[in-house]
Amino acid sequence: MASLFAPVEDGKIVETMSQTSLKKANSANNGMDKEAFLQLLVAQMQYQDPLQPTTNTEYVAQYAQFSQVEQIQNMAASTDLARASALVGETVFVKVTSSSGAPGVKEGKVDYVVFENNKAYLSIEESLYSIDDLDTIVDLEYKQAFDKAYSFTLSLNMLPRVSAIDLSYKDKIEKLKEIYEGMNDYEKSFLAEDTVKRYKEYVERLKLVQDAADKLEQEGNGSTGGGTEGSGSTDGTTDGGTEGSGSTGGTTGGGTEGSGTTGGGATGGGTEGSGSTGGGTAGA
Repeated sequence: MASLFAPVEDGKIVETMSQTSLKKANSANNGMDKEAFLQLLVAQMQYQDPLQPTTNTEYVAQYAQFSQVEQIQNMAASTDLARASALVGETVFVKVTSSSGAPGVKEGKVDYVVFENNKAYLSIEESLYSIDDLDTIVDLEYKQAFDKAYSFTLSLNMLPRVSAIDLSYKDKIEKLKEIYEGMNDYEKSFLAEDTVKRYKEYVERLKLVQDAADKLEQEGNGSTGGGTEGSGSTDGTTDGGTEGSGSTGGTTGGGTEGSGTTGGGATGGGTEGSGSTGGGTAGA
């Protein structure tokens, strides 16, 4: 069903592309059809020269031509209807003309067909277009493969030169890689050889940049690990200090033992001396 709304520009109703197609188709119907041929025949009979009237043989010949024209038009109408009916559900491109006269192409799927006044009209997105304006019929698989290859090439062309690639483009290149690896052989056949070559150069460049970044990160982690081992040596030194303190304690203990021995010996000796003194006293 055609749209009930018409576009308006600068306060004026603008003729849509569908209306332009229908108008052109109706203008074509206003040519020399069978009705015009019949009117011409009647006018010839009405205004013929009475002194040299048209013979019966000439009338029969003209009537045969009239019948032939009618049959040709009916055959053409049947052919158009068959063509249009076969297009239901297909993706097509229709030649259109804008209100300014600029030519263009309308793409879409044929939803249904309308047959009116011996003319077939294709319904695309709820707008009617004459089958005479049909330009291209496209296979859906072909169109999807073409669109995927076109989108892939467009995204690839938006990247800078290969030497300028860094990790900031990682997501974009990995997305392209995902699309490319998801293509089948038929879809890849739509890609130009130069496009595939540049894609592989981008992937290789990203791999080199990623490897360099990983190497720098590993070297940074190694330096941090060496600093940690140095801290462990400090702990070892602390332990050595503790052991030194233990030695000091041992020395102190030894001193204590020496003091104890000395004290004990001295005390004992003193006692014995006292004993000797005591003995001396008894002798005295």
